[in-house]
Amino acid sequence: MGWCLKFVLSKEIIIKCEEHILVPAMVNQLALQASSLGVEGEGIWLALGTIGMLLGMFYFIADGLDVTDPQMNEFYVITIMIPGIAAASYLSMFFGFGLTEVELATGRVVDVYWARYADWLFTTPLLLLDIGLLAGASNRDILTLVGLDAFMIVTGLGATLMKIPVARFAFWTISTIAMLVLLYYLVAVFGDAVSGSDPDTVSTFNALRNIILVTWLIYPVAWLVGTEGLNFIGLYGETLLFMVLDITAKVGFGFVLLRSRSVLGGGEAPTPSESAAD
Repeated sequence: MGWCLKFVLSKEIIIKCEEHILVPAMVNQLALQASSLGVEGEGIWLALGTIGMLLGMFYFIADGLDVTDPQMNEFYVITIMIPGIAAASYLSMFFGFGLTEVELATGRVVDVYWARYADWLFTTPLLLLDIGLLAGASNRDILTLVGLDAFMIVTGLGATLMKIPVARFAFWTISTIAMLVLLYYLVAVFGDAVSGSDPDTVSTFNALRNIILVTWLIYPVAWLVGTEGLNFIGLYGETLLFMVLDITAKVGFGFVLLRSRSVLGGGEAPTPSESAAD
């Protein structure tokens, strides 16, 4: 298994852009770095998370090279920023920058990847902005959700940094309640805003809404059973779980959104290879 992983990580990854330029060297260098360092433990998932986010970002960039419509460009810019920010977060965690230790009152020391929360503080509002714009929601409704989201992330970080177990679970509960209110608002208010749109827009909204509902509901459960909560699963499994959730919630979300004809003006989305051929 180990040699298979090293082979995958060391293999060159290439994306073609419009002028047939090969990118990104950074992805290849990260893979080589991980292999040469003999990365093990959760570092494997942080490396793969970085690569996954970079691939998503570069794919979205290549996919949107020929887009000229201002509304479509708005979606592309927002959606490209999401995995871009997440890639920076994962890269910092991979090199140990976004990591700190919290010694609990019980004496247990918890490794906390605070960079993950910094990532969420920026990327989750962008996800809500994307789906809000698609739904045709008002600025007030979008800002309401963004405010709830920021409150959810900050209280979640508070739960992680608190040293007293009761305080940790109190902040976790508050953060989870904020998330449930946010998701209800997303389903009810954004759902009402999109209800009068064309079938393709409604279908895309429903798919994106479901991605958010499923992945976001798993996040507090992952915290609860992970090292920051009840410690049922170790840091290795916890990091893997968060990596899968992050890529699904960001890259998966972006792929569904940008392939939608409602976003792309009624035409099928161009693939990177088609953009290069043009």
